[in-house]
Amino acid sequence: MSAPDADAPVETVWQGKFIAAKKQGRWEYVSRARGIRAAVIVAIDDGHLILVEQHRVPLGRACLELPAGLVGDDSDGEAVEIAAARELEEETGYRAGRIESLGEYFSSPGMVSESFTLVRAFDLERIGEGGGVEGEGITVHRVKLTDVPAFVDRCRARGMAIDVKLLLVLAPSLLG
Repeated sequence: MSAPDADAPVETVWQGKFIAAKKQGRWEYVSRARGIRAAVIVAIDDGHLILVEQHRVPLGRACLELPAGLVGDDSDGEAVEIAAARELEEETGYRAGRIESLGEYFSSPGMVSESFTLVRAFDLERIGEGGGVEGEGITVHRVKLTDVPAFVDRCRARGMAIDVKLLLVLAPSLLG
């Protein structure tokens, strides 16, 4: 069975450095420009999940997230594991001894074609404060795994946005 509009031509309505707005038949969606992808990192250090908080302009507020970053935004052909290691260090100040891919996922497939590769970082070593590159203003949180649901609730109560990818670690408490 063929999806409606699947054979319609794709029209790029607008493209910037990082994203493109596209139209295909009746569908309007956003994609990453230039084949850029993303890596999302599950980093657990001695029973603590490493989370980041940063202001997100589209939301107009701070958002609690797993560490993440773009793959191939500065160099074509960059490996996901290399980008994930770089982003983990920049954002959190942790260096991973090993990074393992957990597969490709799509965050909002009805509106955005972007995918991300989920990776797990092992053998963490704290080498700095993190905070991201200049202007990112990232706050690093090291939260005991058993305390993650309560921590997320407190962040939400303070008006913080919660990234959907945190469902990965909240699922056991949500499914009871």
